[in-house]
Amino acid sequence: MNAINEQWQAAPETSVLRLITAGSVDDGKSTLIGRLLLDSKGVFADQLQAIAGSKYTRAPNSELDLALLTDGLEAEREQGITIDVAYRYFATPARKFIVADAPGHEQYTRNMVTGASTADAAVILIDASRAGDGRLLPQTKRHSTLARLLGLRHIVVAVNKMDLVGWDQAVFDRIHTAYRDLAERLGIPAFHVVPLSALSGDNVVRPSDRTPWYPGPPLLTLLENLPAAAEPAQAQARFFVQWVIRHNGSGPGAFRGYAGQLQGGTWRVGDAVQVLPSREPARITGLLRGAQAVDQAQPGDSITVVLDRDIDLSRGDVLVDAQAQPVLDRDFEADLCWLDQQALNPARLYWLKQGTRLTQARIQAVHTRRDIHELRSVDWNGTLAMNDIGRVQLRTRDPLVLDDYDALRATGSFILIDMATNQTAAAGLVRR
Repeated sequence: MNAINEQWQAAPETSVLRLITAGSVDDGKSTLIGRLLLDSKGVFADQLQAIAGSKYTRAPNSELDLALLTDGLEAEREQGITIDVAYRYFATPARKFIVADAPGHEQYTRNMVTGASTADAAVILIDASRAGDGRLLPQTKRHSTLARLLGLRHIVVAVNKMDLVGWDQAVFDRIHTAYRDLAERLGIPAFHVVPLSALSGDNVVRPSDRTPWYPGPPLLTLLENLPAAAEPAQAQARFFVQWVIRHNGSGPGAFRGYAGQLQGGTWRVGDAVQVLPSREPARITGLLRGAQAVDQAQPGDSITVVLDRDIDLSRGDVLVDAQAQPVLDRDFEADLCWLDQQALNPARLYWLKQGTRLTQARIQAVHTRRDIHELRSVDWNGTLAMNDIGRVQLRTRDPLVLDDYDALRATGSFILIDMATNQTAAAGLVRR
């Protein structure tokens, strides 16, 4: 087994942190991930040789251009920018990491939304040489707004390229103050700030003696110790049926089970459930994880559920606790991040996909649109263009199980699909 796989399996099975790097163009996001991979021993020797001999290297003198470890597209290496989200995996003895490297250009904001939708934490980079006067760049504000909107539990601000400002504490303090003001306006409850240099490795994996005025840990130590993600204590079980599993025909030994991923709550054999939208009652008589029978299932487990009675139950239906009374509605409000190059058209129908459920939807009204520069929502009765964020009113053909996104992502999120092109048009967050 290779070194990376050994390292990945050495980390605790339950300790996985999904994070995304974000920020403006040339803030050093790809270089930072490359540094984390290199210093955590997550890079092979032949990979280092390949980037050392690359014709696209932009590193000074004999330095390695670590950004090439994540910028894999030819266009990315040629232009020296990140275009699409790149995922990288590495591990330390304390934790496993899944890292998404998001583009910094405004036109690729939608790619950042894609990467952040499954993340637990965001590392937002700020170039100290460009924000030394305390004025944050627009993309820093935009990505921070999206991180807050998407409910990322942890925000880490990496003040990069401190070597270009002579490790000046005054520059760091101005940036820290500016971001604290931004966080207050966005409603970000807490964040961490780390001064570092991704190029040289200072304060990335090991503490730097160039920042005696910084009392905190280096970035990797901080990431290793962020609290693990957990669903809210009041969350109830939600189970989208992905597949109906049948074998042995319809005889006495026939098997019928429902496969999917449990979200929000814990189930045990014997628990009473109901099917939505039909509200048919049933009881769990078996739980399978793969081919192994288990007594209970935890949030995030991919399982097969066996019920005590045959019900008209198919892909897209939702199983919930019997005593639960979730909202089942066709009309609701949501925040939309518009992703398509073709603007929102209120006259058109869109496919709405929530979990495994697919139905038709129409945007009945656009109430507000977020002004990234003013950091507030403004009344809006127009359309939404690519990368716009707005609060809208939707109506669906079929009733949906609806939870507020901040309470439970599984039933609080959805995507809209253009019925003509099959392009993903928007990502939506239910607001109740």
